[in-house]
Amino acid sequence: MVQIKTPEQIAKMREAGLVVAAIHAATREAAVPGATTRDLDEVARKVIADHGAKSNFLGYGGFPATICTSVNEVVVHGIPDEKTVLKDGDIISIDCGAIVDGWHGDAAYTAFVGTGHAPELIELSRVTEESMWAGIAAMRLGNRLVDISKAIETYIKRQPRPAVGDHSLGRYGIIEDYGGHGIGTEMHMDPHLLNYVSRKRGKGPKLVPGFCLAIEPMVSLGTPKTEVLADDWTVITTDGTWSSHWEHSVALTEEGPLVLTAVDGGRAKLAELGVEAAPDPLA
Repeated sequence: MVQIKTPEQIAKMREAGLVVAAIHAATREAAVPGATTRDLDEVARKVIADHGAKSNFLGYGGFPATICTSVNEVVVHGIPDEKTVLKDGDIISIDCGAIVDGWHGDAAYTAFVGTGHAPELIELSRVTEESMWAGIAAMRLGNRLVDISKAIETYIKRQPRPAVGDHSLGRYGIIEDYGGHGIGTEMHMDPHLLNYVSRKRGKGPKLVPGFCLAIEPMVSLGTPKTEVLADDWTVITTDGTWSSHWEHSVALTEEGPLVLTAVDGGRAKLAELGVEAAPDPLA
């Protein structure tokens, strides 16, 4: 069953989303060469505490940290620790969430550590982020869940093949085993959102006011296949290619989509795509 939210409940989710945005800003600034992923986790803990919110990652299914820190070939669910020291040229995807009065926010981004990143890594992150926004723009009244999946997949597949110099690396790998999800009084709820179209899944539910989703494409420079390491959390690409992960929590209202975890509610980016964002209930 899909949980439909009232405008008042969406306003609470917006509060949680702004806490997540604050975590993103603080951890992005702290993701520098020499920092450990545990350092970033401590930064996130402080932001959550300063906002009087709660972590929805810590303890979730036994997860031992406040954020997921996924470096290079790690796709998702990387566990922060003192041994993983960020180096110049690394990329890191940071996934985090917060709870305010029982309502959840969840979002992720990919950051570049230091300088000198290969062009294909910069393009990988751009393609992943833009595919997320394509999916968000497809979150319109009357559309169905599959329209979001189709928008994400179509954007990625229309991009030039990643390459190093004159050598093509093949196609981008749209990670198959993980995707987006409903969000509300829990972090992960129905429906599951694929980042590609599957005939087996059909069209999915119709998008109506009060529908809230975490839209999160994960893309690699190679395979779409993944494996889980011995810690039962860390997910890596099976071929060792590096990956990117972007995510926003989004609410659909009578007046359009509201990006709950974006500082401006998604207004500027959606305007570029010809979509008007819903008014911010906290403005």
